[in-house]
Amino acid sequence: MWIKLVGGITLAAAVAALVTYQFVCPCDRVPGGSLSGEFVAAPADWSFVNDKATVPLCQIEVAFFIPRSMNVNCMSIDEQLYVSCSQCAGKQWAARALEYPLGHVRAAGKVYDIRYTRVVDDVTLDRIWHARALKFGRDPKPRPDHWWSFQLGAIH
Repeated sequence: MWIKLVGGITLAAAVAALVTYQFVCPCDRVPGGSLSGEFVAAPADWSFVNDKATVPLCQIEVAFFIPRSMNVNCMSIDEQLYVSCSQCAGKQWAARALEYPLGHVRAAGKVYDIRYTRVVDDVTLDRIWHARALKFGRDPKPRPDHWWSFQLGAIH
């Protein structure tokens, strides 16, 4: 009897975790499944993401066997949208974005089709780093070499 009870509880916990993963997350650092919400055309001006109260983070989705989403820092310069990560070379989502650049981003409750393009220009990376520091109220100390950024462009 105890074995059936423990087995039932374990199964229920596994199903709850799967449902949370697929339909609720990304949650903090826990990835999620496909992004849900209202899909709309990408705006010409992404500067609204610099308002930390409205858009503390963006959720991005990259192509995996099962789509995978995660929370990332996002910021805008010159009305363009950027996401970033530290130690990015070791992150699966960044590798997938390089290999399969079509994805989605959710910001302020809306979901947009996007194309990931890695930024490699040092001047632009420094500007994005500065925009990130302004948004999050951080010291704009020198940008570390392991910090990457992607421009998220509209798919036409």
